[in-house]
Amino acid sequence: MIEVYTQSLSQELFAPFGDVIEVSGTPDKMINKAMCGRFHDRAHLQTDPEGRLGLSLFQSQSFALPLMLEMVERHPLGSQAFIPMHQNPFLVIVAPDQAGQPGTPLAFVTNGAQAVNIGRDIWHGVLTPLADPGLFTVIDRIGSGNNLEEFWYKTPFRIIPN
Repeated sequence: MIEVYTQSLSQELFAPFGDVIEVSGTPDKMINKAMCGRFHDRAHLQTDPEGRLGLSLFQSQSFALPLMLEMVERHPLGSQAFIPMHQNPFLVIVAPDQAGQPGTPLAFVTNGAQAVNIGRDIWHGVLTPLADPGLFTVIDRIGSGNNLEEFWYKTPFRIIPN
């Protein structure tokens, strides 16, 4: 078994895998009689020409750390954005591609006010809320074609809180 320690989620560390969606800096624009700040275009949502972007709700059971990671998946036809409908941290696991297979995973913990958009064809773990309720808005590709590839590691990883 290989140990992987969690780290705090940041755009700088997560950039090779997608977008961290959060309020940071000053708003791009003030709207609604200056009562609302708009932080514009914070994720690069992707789909192929045969698909469309759809909005779904996911409700997952919560997980506890340490966690055994045996499988990751990727979606070759579109990105996948996970937006929590609560303010609890959740675990985001991604792995670099190494000649068509996932390499050693990285494990990030959100701060409770962050969402993520995992890029097209990026290896990642399953939705992993760390507390209930595990309710998320998910924006991803809807359409025909094989948009799911799973990979089972021969040796599992143990994800440990840092």
